[in-house]
Amino acid sequence: MCLLLETIKVTNKLLQNIDFHNERLNRSRFELLKCKDEIDLAKEVEIPAVLTSEVYKCRVLYSKQIEKIEFQPYLIKPIQALKIIEANEIEYAHKFADRIHLEQLKSGLFPYNDILIVKNHCITDTSYANIVFFDGKNWLTPDTPLLRGTKRSQLLQKQAIQEQRIRLEDLPRFQHAKIINAMIDLEESPIISIDNIVLKA
Repeated sequence: MCLLLETIKVTNKLLQNIDFHNERLNRSRFELLKCKDEIDLAKEVEIPAVLTSEVYKCRVLYSKQIEKIEFQPYLIKPIQALKIIEANEIEYAHKFADRIHLEQLKSGLFPYNDILIVKNHCITDTSYANIVFFDGKNWLTPDTPLLRGTKRSQLLQKQAIQEQRIRLEDLPRFQHAKIINAMIDLEESPIISIDNIVLKA
């Protein structure tokens, strides 16, 4: 089986949102590999002394145990436009390191920054993030994500966003959207105009 992956934000040499990463890692190990023991990433991940106070991406590759830990400097990618892609067969309930099936959906992406995946007429995720939509009052996230991201789970717990069934035909009722993931907080995510989320043949 392909290695699994946790991507953890490191800010000021501190691991962020670690409880949610622990929960997902150990749930995946149990559901896929039948591991009943638990790994505590806070104990397993050692922050290198050479890291500065800037933002880093910590990639933890694992199966039954942790296989590799690496750190990379991180900057949020500019994102202004999304291409809607329909993919009714896609599954990504667990965060695997091998993302080839997601990358294949991005064929012919230019001039868009990323894709927005629609499955069975329901909005799911972009290729690397969950998505939230602003209706003028609240931030709403689809209740049909491909992957239940750690940032999404945290924001739902804090009631900063709400979960709702969002279909393709619902998009015009929203003002704009943002993407969220372990590396991108809601407040720092670039605004994407709904007019820039486009279904192309």
